[in-house]
Amino acid sequence: MPKFKQLYQLLLTDDVATPAQFHLPKPPSTDWIGLVHTPDYIQSYYYGTLDPKAQRRIGLPWSPALVKRTCTAVGGTILTAQLALKYGLACNTAGGTHHAFPSYGSGFCIFNDLAIATRVLQHLGLAQKILIIDLDVHQGDGTAFIFQDEPSVFTFSMHCEVNFPGTKQKSDLDVPLPVGMDDDAYLQTLARYLPDLLSNLQPDLVLYDAGVDPHASDRFGKLALTDTGLYRREMQVLSTCVAGGYPVASVIGGGYSDDLKALIYRHSLLHRAASEVYRQYQL
Repeated sequence: MPKFKQLYQLLLTDDVATPAQFHLPKPPSTDWIGLVHTPDYIQSYYYGTLDPKAQRRIGLPWSPALVKRTCTAVGGTILTAQLALKYGLACNTAGGTHHAFPSYGSGFCIFNDLAIATRVLQHLGLAQKILIIDLDVHQGDGTAFIFQDEPSVFTFSMHCEVNFPGTKQKSDLDVPLPVGMDDDAYLQTLARYLPDLLSNLQPDLVLYDAGVDPHASDRFGKLALTDTGLYRREMQVLSTCVAGGYPVASVIGGGYSDDLKALIYRHSLLHRAASEVYRQYQL
């Protein structure tokens, strides 16, 4: 997909970030991916031997290039989490594949980068208690399923109630939103939950899925946020976490538009907000 490269170029062109602020991830080992996904699924996807039904459920045609991109994005989320623990705040320019389950992919999601990063950090002893904030317009069903019986990981999903996936999983906290919710109502709803979650859980790390598909013009969204509303959301999440002393690692999540330039700009709002918060709190 061209949006990842174009997002990187836009962040440089608009002086949101400098080349020195970008870090190149390494694809994770299959052992690390295997902390979440089953060996059969990993091997089938790596070698392109998934059956047609499983491939259709993912919704993307298999290719070696897609395998490389998928694994690089997962490595990026792991690296982003490590950098957040070091600096207090970091953002991936990809990631957010929250519909991937242990033994299959779904909804354009192949390996669950949020879950893998969580398990890797725990495995390495870098963090134990992790809060996953998922504000993509679609419920993070794969992530919720993976951590349904895991007390060290809290999953919070705020999503449109009438949207994909048709069958929802049970997050630790689900906040279903009505179709057409606008900026102010959305941000007020978020404010009712986020500060209390942080103070009650006191996580070692926050993983934030900043999907831009709640935007009013998103093809699959059904909510009514504006660019300004998305930026306010990013500032709200990042500043609340950082002000409380909670490191936060962000991924860009979903976004679907025929206007690629507008979509890339929406994804850049996360990084624009992160840059502002980084300066404000002198991280």
